[in-house]
Amino acid sequence: MSIIVPENACYHCGLPNTEGNKYLVKIKQVDYPMCCPGCYAVASAIVDNGLESYYEFRTELAERGDAALDATMAKLAVYDEPELQEEFVFDQGKHKQIQLTIEGISCAACAWLIEKQLAKLSGIKQIAVNVAARRAMVTWDDKIVQLSGVLKRLKQIGYDGLPFQPDDHEASYKKEQKSYLKKLGLAGIMTMQVMMLAFGQYFDVFGNLEADTIGYFNAVSLLLTTPVVLYSGSVFYLSAIKAFQAYTVNMDVPISVAILATYIAGLLAVNSEGGEVYFESICMFVFFLLVSRFLEHRSRHKAAELSSNMLKLIPVTASKWQEGAWHSVLAKQLRVDDKVMVKAGESIPIDGTIVEGQTTINESMLTGEFAPVLKTVGDPVYAGTINQEGTISLAVSKSIKYAVMNQILRLQEVALSSKPKVAQIADQFSRYFVLAVLLISGLSYAYWHHQGNPDAFWITISILVATCPCALGLATPSALTCAMAHLNKKGILLKRADALEQITLASDIVFDKTGTLTLGEFSIQKMHVNQAQITSCQLFKALYAGKLKTLEDQKQAVLNVAANIEQYSEHPIAKAFSLEQTLSLNVSAVNIVIGKGISAQIDGFECHIGSKALIAEVLVKNSSRSNTQLDTNFTLSDANVYMLVDGVLIAEFCLSDTHQPEAAQLIKQLSQYKLSILSGDEQANVEKVADELGVKYAYGNNTPEQKLQFVKDAQAAGRSLIMLGDGINDAPVLAAADVSVAVGKASDLAKNAADLVLLGFRLNALHDLLNMAKRTKAKIKQNIGWALTYNFIVLPFAISGMLSPWQAALGMSVSSIIVVYNSTRLMK
Repeated sequence: MSIIVPENACYHCGLPNTEGNKYLVKIKQVDYPMCCPGCYAVASAIVDNGLESYYEFRTELAERGDAALDATMAKLAVYDEPELQEEFVFDQGKHKQIQLTIEGISCAACAWLIEKQLAKLSGIKQIAVNVAARRAMVTWDDKIVQLSGVLKRLKQIGYDGLPFQPDDHEASYKKEQKSYLKKLGLAGIMTMQVMMLAFGQYFDVFGNLEADTIGYFNAVSLLLTTPVVLYSGSVFYLSAIKAFQAYTVNMDVPISVAILATYIAGLLAVNSEGGEVYFESICMFVFFLLVSRFLEHRSRHKAAELSSNMLKLIPVTASKWQEGAWHSVLAKQLRVDDKVMVKAGESIPIDGTIVEGQTTINESMLTGEFAPVLKTVGDPVYAGTINQEGTISLAVSKSIKYAVMNQILRLQEVALSSKPKVAQIADQFSRYFVLAVLLISGLSYAYWHHQGNPDAFWITISILVATCPCALGLATPSALTCAMAHLNKKGILLKRADALEQITLASDIVFDKTGTLTLGEFSIQKMHVNQAQITSCQLFKALYAGKLKTLEDQKQAVLNVAANIEQYSEHPIAKAFSLEQTLSLNVSAVNIVIGKGISAQIDGFECHIGSKALIAEVLVKNSSRSNTQLDTNFTLSDANVYMLVDGVLIAEFCLSDTHQPEAAQLIKQLSQYKLSILSGDEQANVEKVADELGVKYAYGNNTPEQKLQFVKDAQAAGRSLIMLGDGINDAPVLAAADVSVAVGKASDLAKNAADLVLLGFRLNALHDLLNMAKRTKAKIKQNIGWALTYNFIVLPFAISGMLSPWQAALGMSVSSIIVVYNSTRLMK
């Protein structure tokens, strides 16, 4: 019969429970409180293994849970504090997101293991591991699981995870590098010593060696090999153990089997004073493999460093205005609306808006453009960029956590959450390949042992070593990491890794016109006012009673009304109506009709400015009004913007835009694609731009819904589209396109919907992107092709016994190094 647990005591150990309901375990459908994480972990394990009856029939209370776990959880619980999370946790509405530095990652299999295990944790919404950068991007529901729970799960599967901070991450890398060097150095030194003893036996340089002398040499070799196996080789065993704990296999499983089996066989041979020993092969195998891993470690860090080092461009301190003077403070302590001073030559410490002064800013680290940008009062500036000339004061617009540079790096990590299909196939194939290698090795041993071959064991070891698919696991992630680093230098932000693969499949490229192919800097080329209607219009009578005597007066009055209304619009066309001096009017009931225009009321009179489609809709809607009229014989045949006041056509405008400087050259470079312009502008204007640039297909007068339908129809016809846009009205079509690119001064909504963002204003960066996508795909194919070819070529040699274990180790290491080197060529 079960014992009785005192009230307010731990149900597992019976000690006083001071944590309340913090640690609850459901036993027999009833929630019972535990006093600590240790008891919680033990009780959960009992329940998870179907042993709940233990609590029903136990006769005494259990020991308290592991105190070490208590200490670990107490440390991890610190990361649940809101004050601490303020620095590194990003709010994503219902979810939270964090970038973690993961210690102990050695290959793609580690990433797969972490992703699979964390995905099982309740509350995890997304987990993406970047092997190259040794980081993970985790999105979770804080109401279901806390950050400490995520870190605890990582620790349970053998990995330490901490919030990513550049300095700490760099220290972590150096710590791992130092560990690699120690293991590598030990393996190298011992390999030389063991090889000298082995050569002495192979070539009998000491004359006719007696059995006792050979036994002595073997014993010394065993002594020298042991630290190599137990210390230098521990990297592979720990990785294999992590895989077994997750009920899977990885590339380090056959490696570990080969090392330990060869070592144990040699140990038995020394003790029995008979049989073959391959201590030199073990040492060489571990040494070659560690050289390969070390070079991978360095090359991955170098690729990731190009992006992560951008954070080092942000100054640690800033000059803040407080208590009537400038004081030096930590940049991360700055808050929105704080006033900061930046002198000439200094880096800007935080995102903000200039409130005093004028200068030029070097934004090359963000955009790839080295030409300085003129900035004056009201212009935004970004952390990490360099103030080149005058002293400026700025008002902080975002905390350092949400600075553009931080956002860029975070989006790059998010990009790796969607792996290309080729990467998914390679990862899956490598796991099946490991299983196949283990099976082939076992069958080979059985065959050669049955044939009476004394080298059956060593043939099996050679198979395990030679065919380990390390190179296959590196093929895709190494290429993607290097490609992203190169694109980042060019001012191209990749938000979705598989977009690079999708780009190579594209058949069509579709451009928005305004702000994409053109600069979006409109000006009024022609203007016609309906003088008769202005004279009788009640609004103009009320505003300018008796003052509109000349045509110029009337035009100025129309422009003033238009400027007051268009100030509420962010569309590039609205800037054409801005005036240096305007009479401020009482504007209300503003309504922006996306893709068509804007409406508002001035002193109760209804005004509309927009396309012919908007004007027609208004007239149909107000057709019952007696004063509604529209002269269909427009004075300006090329007009594209119209103004209605109280249902009466007041003015017509012809606005034109200038082309992007690189647009014509880019169009020539993209001749192999079907090129189209898809715009909400008048058809005549769209055709004009298309003719000037040499684009064959031009589609104007499109609403956002029509643009979206255009893309869906093309996709239904089997075509793959790349869409370039910049405005709010482009967001739906950018989200629907196979690959979408936000260009230049794109709106935040467009950037959010796009797969890639061109941070600078160089349109020909698209050509760089297309070339890099093709090069990346080629490199991935080359890497996979080489890895598969090597494995399939070497397998027959290993099975036939033509490869010794050390030769197999050398070949496998060289194969991995070739793959990594081939990928790093993308960075040139």
